[in-house]
Amino acid sequence: MSLAYQHIFEPGTDPSAPPLLLLHGTGGTEHDLLRLGRAISPGSALLSPRGNVSENGAARFFARIAEGVFDPAEIIQRTHALADFLLAAEKRYAFGLPRLTSVGFSNGANISVTLMLLRPELLAQAILLRGMVVLDQTAAPGSLTGKRALLLNGSVDPLVPLDHPPRIANLLRAGGADATVDFIPASHQFTPQDLAAAKDWFAAGRR
Repeated sequence: MSLAYQHIFEPGTDPSAPPLLLLHGTGGTEHDLLRLGRAISPGSALLSPRGNVSENGAARFFARIAEGVFDPAEIIQRTHALADFLLAAEKRYAFGLPRLTSVGFSNGANISVTLMLLRPELLAQAILLRGMVVLDQTAAPGSLTGKRALLLNGSVDPLVPLDHPPRIANLLRAGGADATVDFIPASHQFTPQDLAAAKDWFAAGRR
């Protein structure tokens, strides 16, 4: 397995802090969420890949046919490719894969969900910012037992239907995950309230 994604890895300074996987939104880069990752958990190792699918020059982790329209087979293929990258990155950096926490925004949140659904052994928990349903598939029973997810969505987000966050939560709960849905009074952009909620949730999981 090779490190097929352009990426940044920052070693952690606190061995007790879970490593973070940072997954950007459409048009982002591997630099986008580094500051957010450091704010959520200053001592964590950070692994931040760049999506390797181009949509008119904008990097993504999987393609879309149109706004909100996806090819399930392509999503599954891209999810497994990212999962294989994580296995290769663990061999290179030894960051502690079993404790990995995904922090994903928009397209990055969506592939975080599909990672949990399709490769549940790779993520311990996920912070999902502005995610939507892209693969309507429930987690296998028991596959997510002991794992957590926080869904942070905007209450006036024109891109994500209001029923999608609870639907995602139910897909994950089918596998035994502890999934929390929180609506922020915001649109599709990231806000300070998102950061505060993410930090509190992450810290609670370490107690």
